[in-house]
Amino acid sequence: MRLTGLFLALALAVSGCAADATRPTTNVSAAAGTSSPAPEVSPQATTPLARIWKPTQGLSWQLQYVGALAATDAQVVDLDGVETTKAQVATLHAQGKKVICYFSAGSWENWRPDRKKFPKSAIGKKLDGWPDERWLDIRQLKRLMPIMSKRLDQCRDKGFDAVDPDNMDGYANAPTGFPLKSKHSLAYLKALAKAAHARGLAIGLKNALALLPKATSAVEFAVNEQCLQYHECGVYAGFVAAGKPVFHVEYSGTIAGICAARPAGFSTVRKHLNLDAWAQYC
Repeated sequence: MRLTGLFLALALAVSGCAADATRPTTNVSAAAGTSSPAPEVSPQATTPLARIWKPTQGLSWQLQYVGALAATDAQVVDLDGVETTKAQVATLHAQGKKVICYFSAGSWENWRPDRKKFPKSAIGKKLDGWPDERWLDIRQLKRLMPIMSKRLDQCRDKGFDAVDPDNMDGYANAPTGFPLKSKHSLAYLKALAKAAHARGLAIGLKNALALLPKATSAVEFAVNEQCLQYHECGVYAGFVAAGKPVFHVEYSGTIAGICAARPAGFSTVRKHLNLDAWAQYC
């Protein structure tokens, strides 16, 4: 989800299964809340890749980028990589949770602290519905990867377990200002995956369904928005068959209907479009 910049604040209120539980500005204090069983982690080994978190299917998840971050029973929490602190990640780890680092890999955001690092030649047209963001020319890997590597460093240094790079599907969102194709997104994803893995971070594929057949082996999980609404969830059949989870969010419909329709292997949450604290879980 693409949203304006924020600061997260961790509140003491615990959000329940169907209770109020998806980014503006407040400082975040240490999260309090109920502990949940630790998600399964791959056994420790000698190589960085073997030590990377490999989430299993069926883990509950929450994503939030706006307002006071309510305590949650979810086992996996997806948070903004810039606004979330190392202490907050440590607090969530102490509660037995895994934490995913969100950043936009495919768009330039005019509020980010590294916004001046991007070459002007790589900044394209505005994203539809998101006037503060512009598509990036992801073909310019040599110029973009140093910037994204710094973002990955930040995710690693704060203790995140994984990264959720957004806006990987410029090829499907013309006009971007560039002749982007799915092959460019796949090359970019593989470069990001290699860099994330080198830092001990798992990585997910956000939307970008056309990449799934060739991207499954490169990522540890997928993040999907609204595949039920757009009748696209079946595209993940091969991904799920490979044993990988889909962290799935819907913004409309009833939670009962969403949960009844979601495919096996999906971890599903119903959210407000602005991704504040409110959530309903299956």
